[in-house]
Amino acid sequence: MRILVVSGIWPPDAGGPASHAPEACDFLAARGHRIEVVTTADAPPEPRAYPVRWVSRRLPPGARHARVAALVAGRARAADVVYSVGMEGRSAIGSALGGRPLVQRFASDPAFERARWRGLTSEPFHRFAGQRGMRIAVLGRIRDLEARRAARVLCPSAWLRDLIVGWGVDPARVEVLPHAVRPPVLPDREELRARLGFGGPTLVLAGRLVPQKALDVAFRAVERAEGVSLVVAGDGPERERAEALVAELGLAGRVRFVGAKSRDEVFELFRAADAALLSSAWESFGLVVAEALAVGTPVISTAVGGVVEVLDDGRNGLLVPPGDPAALAEAIGRFVADDDLRTRLGAAAAESVRQLAPETIYARLEAILAGVLSG
Repeated sequence: MRILVVSGIWPPDAGGPASHAPEACDFLAARGHRIEVVTTADAPPEPRAYPVRWVSRRLPPGARHARVAALVAGRARAADVVYSVGMEGRSAIGSALGGRPLVQRFASDPAFERARWRGLTSEPFHRFAGQRGMRIAVLGRIRDLEARRAARVLCPSAWLRDLIVGWGVDPARVEVLPHAVRPPVLPDREELRARLGFGGPTLVLAGRLVPQKALDVAFRAVERAEGVSLVVAGDGPERERAEALVAELGLAGRVRFVGAKSRDEVFELFRAADAALLSSAWESFGLVVAEALAVGTPVISTAVGGVVEVLDDGRNGLLVPPGDPAALAEAIGRFVADDDLRTRLGAAAAESVRQLAPETIYARLEAILAGVLSG
């Protein structure tokens, strides 16, 4: 197959699509398929075994969007199928102009993301669907048309699949394809703890620091969990506010911000931690949950979205209601105090995500793309 892959972000960017897209491309290229990529970037991406064509993010939004759509249309004509993991509108327009079928992967609700970017909503994701207003209705209609244009729609969780079907997409065309996870070969846990300066019970929270992560819930829970430290890996618009809250709560000695880290460095942090922590208000999948489990580290998380499809309360981690610092603190305290619980959760962690091995996930993707071409 000749496959055009479209992704809004690409390494060295951080995030799910920036991990999924190149991994999928490498797998498919190794299987003998001809791969080409269209993305946006701040600087020329590092060379790969296949062409990576990019549009500069320095262009004004309108010009950048038009350039991407035109590039997708032009390159689609030389492909058999377009696989998009972002830039939904540009992918829909470009694949239509190029006359090629589109397989679109959604990791969120584009209408919500666009409304938030335009300042049309300050509501969390789970309340967005109930919002009214002409501009939000228009964004919802655009999203619905983009999703219905795709020959096949993919998403990482059954929770998000139900949401997408609610946009009016034929359920037969919507399929769950989780994120793939395979950690690198890592040093011994105690060696990592010594190198990273982890002493005593230590949790790691990793990800882009945005309102979705509900960092205040994590910090207020740690405040209640005496003797527990938290390492925060990541950067984003919430970092300054988060650091101010840590200072206000008197947690400067127990909460440490280490900034953005590479994916391999995040795996090291998770491996060194006693547990990973996730306090999000919503998650379509929770890739960091699967990454922590893959290195044998249990997860303490809010029970939101697709997280509950990966994390089984009492088997490989602990789940609490979202937005409840007291409940999260109680779970942290129970985890730290119970040796048997920690041992049991850790022993089950890696095996619980074995089905997310890249060769399994990307072989399914290959079959889906071939199925679209065969009708």
